[in-house]
Amino acid sequence: MAGGQFIAIEGVIGVGKTTLTQMLSRRLQATPVLEVVEENPFLASFYEDRVRFAFQTQLFFLLSRYRQQSALVQRDLFQSAVVSDYLFQKDRIFASINLADAEMELYDQILPLLERDLPRPDRVVYLRAELPTILKRIEKRGRDFERNIDPDYLETLREAYDYFFFHYQDAPVLVVNTNEIDVVAEESQREELIQRILSHDKGTAYYNPAG
Repeated sequence: MAGGQFIAIEGVIGVGKTTLTQMLSRRLQATPVLEVVEENPFLASFYEDRVRFAFQTQLFFLLSRYRQQSALVQRDLFQSAVVSDYLFQKDRIFASINLADAEMELYDQILPLLERDLPRPDRVVYLRAELPTILKRIEKRGRDFERNIDPDYLETLREAYDYFFFHYQDAPVLVVNTNEIDVVAEESQREELIQRILSHDKGTAYYNPAG
């Protein structure tokens, strides 16, 4: 893989972004960029009371993502490949769902100032799954602060992701159906998926391993 390539892996909570990012990074000898999640001090409270803690949670994620992405430019890590388990531009998906109108107005003043100088990926992998699959994977990984996630919230988030990537045109997108794929346990599935990711370089394509 050529130096300077930037791949972003995206998808709803629990769909397998970090697992694929780590595997792809090792395979390509790339620098992994992993989103700060468990360090967010407001996240557990957010899942208990989304209205009350939405803005604090959102602002923490926005700034932590900005610090990580800007560090890529400052440290010139793009001399080698980079694989990230999130796309900075997706931050607004969560904001649009969770923030009140006044909070959203403030957010929309902050966001353009932060994202204007950040790198854009060369390709994006969007991992999709149906709600039952997502719920099973969240339960399997066993994070305490995720035990109280409202399934209706996850479904709203899933639909928002679909809408976002249907309209996303800043980079080639590979949409992957992950309902029947296990890249951890199945080497053949893992190898096929990696090859599809690396070969996709134009427009939006859909990959259905079970189909």
